[in-house]
Amino acid sequence: MLSLLSKASSLLKGKTTMTENGEQNIRSDGDDESTELVGEIYDIIRSIKDPEKPESLEQLDVVYEDGVTVKHRGNDEYIIRIEFMPTVPHCSLATLIGLCLRVKLERTLPQKFKLDIYIKEGTHSTEDEINKQINDKERIAAAMENPNLQQLVESCIEERD
Repeated sequence: MLSLLSKASSLLKGKTTMTENGEQNIRSDGDDESTELVGEIYDIIRSIKDPEKPESLEQLDVVYEDGVTVKHRGNDEYIIRIEFMPTVPHCSLATLIGLCLRVKLERTLPQKFKLDIYIKEGTHSTEDEINKQINDKERIAAAMENPNLQQLVESCIEERD
């Protein structure tokens, strides 16, 4: 697989739109090469196993390709936003799913990426609290120091044949 960072740079030429705050959104217009970066990021997360069920997050429609967006901020820096949708509004494992997404992507992506992970608006009863937790570096680091939690995350993100 080619480096995501070098692919991102080549895909951006003539295939971006500017936002109000000066960021560039990578368009995803279906048949354009710019969809390749979003597709590769989605391929990284789609196989993550649900913590309670044998299915993957993709099979349960927790993650979906339209939930992945990439913004170019210049100097080869990118913001990746992942939106996911828990299977039920009171899902007790939504924080763990967010943690699995973060750990898998942080291990796979180049360091010039900022990662924001959010629950789809209106799909969870405590989405604001969970969004804060899964985007707080200190909370993520503390969670991954717990050996039981670390083992659970590892079992969800391991590649399967």
